[in-house]
Amino acid sequence: MAIRIYGDPGSGSRRRVTTAASAMGIDIEIVDIDLFKGESHTPEFLKLNPHGLSPVMVDGDFVLYEAAAINLYLAEKAGSDLAGRTTHERFEILQWMFWSGEQWRVFATLTFDEVLAKRFMGRAPNEAIVKLAADKIRVAAAALDVHLAQHSHIVGDRLTLADFDVAGPFSQNARTRIPLNEFPNLVAWQQRLLATVPSWEASKREVDARIDGALEAAGIKL
Repeated sequence: MAIRIYGDPGSGSRRRVTTAASAMGIDIEIVDIDLFKGESHTPEFLKLNPHGLSPVMVDGDFVLYEAAAINLYLAEKAGSDLAGRTTHERFEILQWMFWSGEQWRVFATLTFDEVLAKRFMGRAPNEAIVKLAADKIRVAAAALDVHLAQHSHIVGDRLTLADFDVAGPFSQNARTRIPLNEFPNLVAWQQRLLATVPSWEASKREVDARIDGALEAAGIKL
């Protein structure tokens, strides 16, 4: 039985998992969960993840959530070097994955919740929160831009799981207008991923179609 990945096709976090699985040659079965219809909060789904968030992985009787943890599990299962070739490289990849969760993606997600999610609920964004998130993103992006001035990828000048984790906010930046495009090395790195990782480019089209379609259906213009 293939490993099942539950999630909404518009989710940047599901994108990180499906892209990594494809890059590692891992067969997965994707189970769509419609977040706009509340399908992540049904009793059945909450048994998989009590937080009501996606993606969720089911491998036999083993259930795992959080995209970074899922990717690390998949890499170990497949024996993939995307999780690191040496001990030092593995821990550097983990460093950036942890950094991404604590200093980076959290503020992109906060912006999405304020700028887009609230629009679907007919509510205005809290501009103070949007500004706080943008300020935090700029600080992190400035450090990342300096790093990427010397490196083609996040770790080891080759594709690793760290790239997918750190690239997550690019899934929605055209819609949320987080300040990523202010940093040329960051933009160039993202373009390299789109040009060299077919599954990353394909998943961008999937996310764009899902979110843009939902905005159009709701009559929301950004």
